[in-house]
Amino acid sequence: MKPKYLFFTILIFFFIGCREDVKIGAFVDVLSETTSITGKPDYLASPFVTPGNRVYMVGHQDGSFPEIGWHIKGEMGGIWNHPIKLLDGFSAELIWPDNTISLDSADEFTNYSMANSHRYTLKEQNMTVVRTQFVPMNKQGIVVEYLLENMGQGQQEFQFSFTGHADLRPTWLGERTQMIDTTDVAEYLVDKDAWLVKDAKNDWFVLFGANLPSVNQKKITSKAYRGHGASGRLNYAISVPAQTTKTIRFTIAGSYASRTAVIDNYLDIRSNTMGYLKQKKEHYQTLAAQSKLTIPDKDIEEAFEWLKYNCDWLVQTVPEIGTGITAGIPDYPWWFGVDSEYALKGYMAIGQEETVYRTIQLLDSVSNAVNGNGKIIHEMSTNGAVFNLGNINETPQFASLIWEIYRWNGDEAFLENYFPTIQKGLNWLMDENDTNKNLFPDGFGMMEIHGLDSEMIDVAAYTQRAFSDASKIAQVLGKDALSKEYKKTAEKLKNKINEAFWSEEFNSFADFIGTDEQALHLIEDAIIRADTLNKPWAVAELKETKNKILSNPSKKPRPFVLHHNWVVNTPMEMQIPDATKALKALETAEKFVNPFGVFVTGIDRDDSAGSDDGSFKGSKVFSYTGAVMTLPTGVQVVSENNYGRPDKALNYLKRMTRTFSYALPGSIYEVSPDYGMMTQAWNIYSYAVPIVHQFFGIQPDAAHKKVIIQPQMPTEWDVASLENVSIDGNSVAIHYDTSGGGLKLKVTQTQPDWTVEVRLPYKASESYDLSEGIEQSNEEGISIFTSKEKQIEIGVLPD
Repeated sequence: MKPKYLFFTILIFFFIGCREDVKIGAFVDVLSETTSITGKPDYLASPFVTPGNRVYMVGHQDGSFPEIGWHIKGEMGGIWNHPIKLLDGFSAELIWPDNTISLDSADEFTNYSMANSHRYTLKEQNMTVVRTQFVPMNKQGIVVEYLLENMGQGQQEFQFSFTGHADLRPTWLGERTQMIDTTDVAEYLVDKDAWLVKDAKNDWFVLFGANLPSVNQKKITSKAYRGHGASGRLNYAISVPAQTTKTIRFTIAGSYASRTAVIDNYLDIRSNTMGYLKQKKEHYQTLAAQSKLTIPDKDIEEAFEWLKYNCDWLVQTVPEIGTGITAGIPDYPWWFGVDSEYALKGYMAIGQEETVYRTIQLLDSVSNAVNGNGKIIHEMSTNGAVFNLGNINETPQFASLIWEIYRWNGDEAFLENYFPTIQKGLNWLMDENDTNKNLFPDGFGMMEIHGLDSEMIDVAAYTQRAFSDASKIAQVLGKDALSKEYKKTAEKLKNKINEAFWSEEFNSFADFIGTDEQALHLIEDAIIRADTLNKPWAVAELKETKNKILSNPSKKPRPFVLHHNWVVNTPMEMQIPDATKALKALETAEKFVNPFGVFVTGIDRDDSAGSDDGSFKGSKVFSYTGAVMTLPTGVQVVSENNYGRPDKALNYLKRMTRTFSYALPGSIYEVSPDYGMMTQAWNIYSYAVPIVHQFFGIQPDAAHKKVIIQPQMPTEWDVASLENVSIDGNSVAIHYDTSGGGLKLKVTQTQPDWTVEVRLPYKASESYDLSEGIEQSNEEGISIFTSKEKQIEIGVLPD
C-alpha cells in the first residue's frame, strides 16, 4: 500500500472510532411499513416536497434542483428555513478513475407520507443508489441518506462527491423588514468535517456534512445558481463489497439566529437522526388513524388519507411570529386569511385541532396588529410583512370559521377571545364598505379579476352567513340584543340575495351587481379573453349581453351574469336559496365543468367534458386563466349535498380524485390536474366537509356534550365507516351498511356522558331494530334516536 493511501485508511478508522454518531442503518428500513406511492415516469421532471414545519425541501422528482417558482423568480425550490433560504439544492456524483456519474436523473420517485426517495439505476456498474430524505419535527434541518447497493460480483471502490449550493437569502418581501441579501461566505470547519456558510452581513447560516469522514474538501467558485450563494464540496472514499450495501448520510442544518445555534442544530439532528425519523413516522401514523375512512371507492379513501398528510406538510412555524397553515407549495409557503378560513374547517374534521387553534391565533393577532378594526388579512410572508391587508370576503368568513370551530370544541372562552374581532369586523364591513347601505359590501371577493370589485355574490353570501353565525355566538355569550340585531340582518340579507342577485334568464346567481358602465367595460375585457382562448360561444353570449344593456340602459346598479365565475355557487354552499331556485342553479353549474372539476371562470370552459384525459397547460407567465381548481369543485360538492343530492356530490368528488397522484404521488394539485401549487391547503375543505359533515352527517355540539348524526350517503357507498372522529375529547365512530337491503347503523363513542342523536328519514311503514338505551321520537319527516350509551345500534328493517 502506498503511504498516502495508508494515511487515508488510518484517518478513516480514526474518525469512525472516535465518532459515536456513526450509526449505519438505512432509512428505507424504518420507512418500510410507512404508506408510500411511487410516481409516474412522465412526471420525474416535476416538483416534490420533503415536508417539515421548520424546514422543507423542494426539488424535482428526478433528484435535480432546477430554479423553479415565480413568486421569487427561480428561488422557490431548494431548502427553506423560513424566513430564509438555506440551499438552492445539492448535487452528488460517483467518481471512478475512468467515469463520473451524476445523481440527477433518477428513474423512480417514491413519496412516503413524511419522506421521499429517488432511485438511480447504474446499469454498467451493476449498482443502484437510493436517496432518501426527511425533515425532523420542529427542527431546523434535513437529513439526506444515500443507500449504495452493489449488485455485481466484484467490489466497487469510488469517491462519493457531495456539493451543497448555499443561498442564504430572505423570503418574499424581505426588503420590507430590512432583510437585505448579501454575499455568502463559505468556511470549512475541520473539527466538524462540514461546510459552514454565512451571509456576510446577516446572522444567517447553513452547515452541512456527513456521518463518514471526508477525504478532501473544495470551495466551488463557479456559480451553479443565480444570486449571492456559495458552494462547498465534500469527497468521501467509498468501498462496497459485492452483493452488499453501504449508506452515507448528510445532515443539513440552518439558523437565522447565530453561529452557535446552527452548530447546535447540526449536532442535535446528526446525533438523533434515527430517533427523529421514528418519531415522525409515529406522528404520521397518528394522523392516519384520525377520522379514518373506509369506503368502497378505494381511490377516494386513499386520497382522503393522504390529504391528512398534506395538511401536516403545509404547517409552517416561525417562532418569532407564530405557527399556521400555509396556502400551498412551492409558491405560497406563507400565511393567508381566506385559504385558512376554508381549510381549517377541514382540519378540525380530521382531528388536527392544535394546528387550527394556532393558525387562528396567528391570523387574529396579526390582523389586529396591522388593521385593528376587525378586518382579516389576506396574505402575509413568513418574515411578518403583510402584502394584502385583506379582501372583503375574508372578514365575514372569519366569523363563520370561529362558530364552526366552537361547534367542535364547545369552549366559551374561545368565543369570548375572538368575538371582539368579529364584532369590529362586521362593523367595518358594513360601515366602511356598504356605501349605498343596501347590505351588500363593495370590494374584491374570491375572484381577482380587475374591475370585479363592486357588490360581489360571494361577499354577499359569506356576509349573510357571518351575521347568522355571529348571532349564534352573541347568544352564547349572553349578548341577546346584539344577537337579535345580527339575526335580523342575516334574514334581510338572505331575502335580498335571493331577489337582487338572481337571474331567471340564466338560471343562475349573478357574478356581481354594478353599473352599466362597469359591466360594459368588463364585457369588453371578457370578450378579448374569450376570443383569445377561442371560446366562440362565450364571445357570442357576451356580445348579446352587451346589446341588451345598450338597448335597455339603467341608471341604477343591477345584477350581471358575465363570467359565470364559480362564486355564483356560493349561495348554495351557504344554503341561502330555497330548493327550487338552488336546483336550477346547480343544473346550470353543470355546464361549466370538465373531467377534473369546476372551471374558475365559466367562460373559459373547453371541450374536455366527456374525456377523462387532459392536462392544464398554463401560460409561460404564471396565470390561472382557463383553470379548473379544487376549491370551486369542493364548493360544488358541498352545495349538492346541501340540497339532498349526495350522488351528484360524489360525482364532483370523483372528478377531483382523478387528479390525486396525477403528477406528485400522494398529492392533489391546486389547478387540476397538474398546474400551480403541487399541494394546496384548501383541498381538505373539499373532502373533509362533505365526507364528515354531510355523507356521514356528523354535526358536533360539544357545548352540550352532544353529537347529531344525520347520514346522507351516496348510493354507491353501501358499506362505509368513519372512525376516531375527535370531538372535544370524545371519539366517535360510525359504521353504515345498506348491503342487506335495509340499514344497519352502529355508532360508538368513548364518553358515555355525551348524547348521540341519530336522525333518519321517517317512514310510517318502516320498523326498527334498536339496541338498549335508545329513545325514539319523530319530527316532520325525521325519526330521531337518542342515547348516552357507548354503543348504539339501529337497524332499519328491509321492506
